[in-house]
Amino acid sequence: MTLDVHVRRHVVDAAFTVPDDGVTAVLGPSGAGKTTVLRAVAGLERTAGHIRFGAETWDGEGAFVPARARGVGYLSQDAALFPHLDVDANVAYGLSGVGRAERPGRVREALVLAGAAHLAGRRTTELSGGEAQRVALARALAPGPRLLLLDEPLSALDAPTRARLRSDLRHALVRAGVPTLLVTHDRTEALALADRVVVLVDGTVRQTGSPQDVFERPVDAAVAAVVGVETAVAGRVAGGADGLLTVTIGETDVHAVDRGQVGDVLVCIRAEDVALEPADAARSGSARNRLESTVTAVTDEGPLLRVDLDAGFHLAAYVTRPAAAELELRPGLRVQAVVKSPAVHLVER
Repeated sequence: MTLDVHVRRHVVDAAFTVPDDGVTAVLGPSGAGKTTVLRAVAGLERTAGHIRFGAETWDGEGAFVPARARGVGYLSQDAALFPHLDVDANVAYGLSGVGRAERPGRVREALVLAGAAHLAGRRTTELSGGEAQRVALARALAPGPRLLLLDEPLSALDAPTRARLRSDLRHALVRAGVPTLLVTHDRTEALALADRVVVLVDGTVRQTGSPQDVFERPVDAAVAAVVGVETAVAGRVAGGADGLLTVTIGETDVHAVDRGQVGDVLVCIRAEDVALEPADAARSGSARNRLESTVTAVTDEGPLLRVDLDAGFHLAAYVTRPAAAELELRPGLRVQAVVKSPAVHLVER
């Protein structure tokens, strides 16, 4: 069932929908109103707007469904496990309405979905931060929620643990098949986890769309500042050698530093990391990616010009005005786009 959200509270006036499948990420800086939105959907705060789930009105039009009756699973920044209970008992905590004989099976199923089956029976005080979040996800999934809410679920973890868990969490959410609303300030988290992105700035929705559309084509400067990446395209790791990966984007190959990514990825490149050279320029320097490209647009963005390119995929570059004049940049011009392999950032999907 589709979730229809219109949160009006304090400075927040945000409206969007969450489809009945996949992960929708609300992305925005601190203070944008993300947590207010999530708490309103969870039933922890009232709104002057409305919250509807399918044909049910959870808040608005004189109705209010309390949090416990919404059938929502909630995963916060802090795993908040009960230290006096082991892993299985923590996961079973929300199963009070389930028969005692059925509970162990539900616990096992939830642990498998969360990628935490190997943690069964463990004391929670022995778990690492990442392991605790896996168990907390299993606890949120065990009752069979109709909707899953994730509040910055990886932000309390150290950087290496976040990197490891992002892909695992994405796979767990796909396996669970529960429509999910995620709030985050982390661009990489949104790229790795989300099927759709809602950009929230100063309490209002500024853009919605697929991660690729939002990150490649921000509608205004505020959204561009939030996403911070001008090119984000789907690719697939085709192989690797000598510390580099070859990633196929359509019919074009690019090279990135091998950090262990496999399979489907989002290829992210910042516009300032793209250099432009004449189409007939002789090869020089150490850059591994030299992409034959056609200029599709040149846009004035203050002290710099943004150049949109067809490199076999959409690619953006920033150049100075003297550089643009020297290259005589204009739509239709053939150029070489030069990108060093460390500037090609891969996010596993």
